[in-house]
Order: sequence, then C-alpha cells, then structure tokens
Amino acid sequence: MKVVILGSGVIGVTNAYYLAREGHEVTVIDRQPEPALETSFANAGEVSPGYSAPWAAPGIPLKAIKWLMMKHSPLVIKPSLDLSMWAWSLQMLRNCTPARYETNKGRMVRLAEYSRDAIKALRSEIGIQYDERSRGTLQMFRNQKQLDAAATDMAILDRFGVPYELLDREGCINAEPGLIHVKEKVAGGLRLINDETGDCFMFTQTLAKAAEAMGVEFRMGVNIRRLITDQGNISGVETDQGVITGDAYVMALGSYSPLLLKAVGIKAPIYPVKGYSITLPVVDSDAAPVSTIMDETHKVAITRLGDRIRVAGTAELAGYNTDLNESRRETVEFVVSDLFPKGGDISKTEFWCGLRPMTPDGTPCVGATKIPNLYLNTGHGTLGWTMACGSGRLLSDLISNKQPEIDTEGLSIDRYAA
Repeated sequence: MKVVILGSGVIGVTNAYYLAREGHEVTVIDRQPEPALETSFANAGEVSPGYSAPWAAPGIPLKAIKWLMMKHSPLVIKPSLDLSMWAWSLQMLRNCTPARYETNKGRMVRLAEYSRDAIKALRSEIGIQYDERSRGTLQMFRNQKQLDAAATDMAILDRFGVPYELLDREGCINAEPGLIHVKEKVAGGLRLINDETGDCFMFTQTLAKAAEAMGVEFRMGVNIRRLITDQGNISGVETDQGVITGDAYVMALGSYSPLLLKAVGIKAPIYPVKGYSITLPVVDSDAAPVSTIMDETHKVAITRLGDRIRVAGTAELAGYNTDLNESRRETVEFVVSDLFPKGGDISKTEFWCGLRPMTPDGTPCVGATKIPNLYLNTGHGTLGWTMACGSGRLLSDLISNKQPEIDTEGLSIDRYAA
C-alpha cells in the first residue's frame, strides 16, 4: 500500500519508519527543509510515560487563576477574539472532573507505557543514539500541599502497574545530587523510575535517515494546500509542487492538523499551546541535573542532554503566533538558576519556542476517521516525544489490518462524537 504522511516531526517520522517496516511504500511531505524543525526541535527532552497526565485536572480552574497572577507563571493567555481558543478552553474545563481525569490519564499512560517499550525495542533494532539516559523523572514538590496531592496520581500509577518512588527531601537529593545546594526549596518528590530522556531532534533526524534507507521518500520544502476528496475518500494532497497521491493518508501536522481537516468535514479539537525552552552548556557536571526534574510549582522541566541542559515550560495561548517573548525566557531561566545555580552557563542560552498540539482531554487522536483512507496521528500536546513510537507502531498496525498490541479504546477522534 502507498501511504502519504503529512508532517515530518517525531510523530510523522516514527509512523513512516513503522509503516516501511511493514512493507508499505511511504512518502512524507513537509514544508520544512529537514525533519523535526518545528515542535520536535527543542522540546523538554522527556520520554515520560509515568508523568503522562492531562492538563485538565480537578482544581485546575482555581490554579489557573492563581498562575495568571504569578510573576513566573506556567500559564499565559493572550487576550483574543479567537473563538476556537475559547471553545477549546471550555471543552478542557469540562474535563476537569475527577472521573474524567482518571479516564483521560489512564488512556494516556496506556499509550505512553507502550511507547516507552517501543522505543527500547527500536534502540535494540537499529542502535539509534540520541543523548539518551534511562535515569527517571523527578517530579519535585516545593511544599507539603503538592506532596499530599500526589496521592491521586499514585493511585492511577498503581492501577496501571507503573513503578514509582515517593521521596522525602533526602531521597530527592540522592536521586538528583545537584539539588544539595538548594535543599531548603525541596519538600519531596515523586520519582518515576522508568522514564527516560533524550534529544528528540537528534532522534528524529537519525530515524528519518534509517527510514529513508528502507525506501521512505521525504518530500521536503513542499507546502501543503489542501486535501482533495472524491466520492468520500481522499484522492490526493494538493501542494505547491503538484498533487501527491496514495492509497492511505496520515495527518501528522500537529497544531496545523485542524486547519486541513476542517475543510474535509472533520472537526479536530486541537489547539496550539505555545511552549518555550532554553538550552545551555553544562559547566559543572556535579551541580547539573542527572536526568529530568519537573518543578511542580512552575511546571518547568529541566533535563540533562549530554553536555547540555534543556529547560522547557510555559503554556501560552496565543494562536499560531511563534514570536519569541523575552518574558518567557525570564521564567525558564529563573527556574534553572533557582534549582541548579552552578550547573550551566546561563549567559550562553539558546532560546526557542514551539506550538504544542493540545487536545482538551490530553489524549492524542490516533486512529481512523470517518473518511475510510484518512488516519490521524496528532494532538499529542507536550507528550509527542513520549508517545511517538507507540503511536506510530499502533497506527501502522491499524493501516496494515493487524491487531494492535494495546487496547485502542478512547484513542481515536471518535471519542468526541460520543
């Protein structure tokens, strides 16, 4: 079967690899000159199935109000008349109930755990390297209230058999020795021991070369204009370089997916949530992070990537604006300086932003659509790197008419119709 994949981020490239492995003829198209130059370029570097959780959670509406008044806020909302933003926000608020949170987190953990196993298998298959480390994620709490609230997540982790450790201050410092310099700021933490880290850009570019060696064609620098329909199916993709055709089509354009889907009658509740990161060189390895620390107060992740530190965070609702906001730089710089003041050289940071494709319930849209030959692999939010291999493998199985290795309940866009 000839499969056309729209998008060459980590989602599109992993899907291309698994489809090629099944013997399909695969073409990937993207406007960028190389794979992984947008949202996959400088993300937090986490492969964190244990930390997979929807932003829509009980108590979030009240927290959001408090966040908006913080100097270094995890949330920024730009005043806008964008109706899609407000509709998406209302859908998200509807998911902030205990029952929906448990359902949504369960779906996300199921896919993320499968994905983590898939990336391990992939390392064995092709020996791919990407500054990877398997040292876990430490969700760090600055106060007792945050520590107490972890009980809800631990119950869900128990239900899915996800191993973790609840740590006191000394336990956190044993896991991340660099925190010894700021131990008074640490109340405790939840350590997700099977989580991993790595450079998503390096991974995606390397896997793209492996996929190309298997016969995948990458059509780069191609601007996609629209999907062409004929008698209820997709008959081609209109681009600025002509029409590209296939037997099946995979939408993996992240935040831009809804713009093309709307024209073919599919309403995908995916909204771009802008995130920022800085990357800085390590100057003192003993005072730098070992793996990933998630600062629960500021919702900022600090990740070790070889001889670099990646610091990522902030959720900014500003539509498709990709301008770099200096005040957001101040937030991520503050957190890394506050927790690892001697670890990296803050004067040599590289500043970046990307648009995370968020669904209102946190779970991506992976699966078939009402159009028989159109499939979705999009809406992964902050967890595209975490869920990429599992999503690509699962969708490859569906397209190949094979039984997926995990339960697909609640993963397709059909859940919104329900």
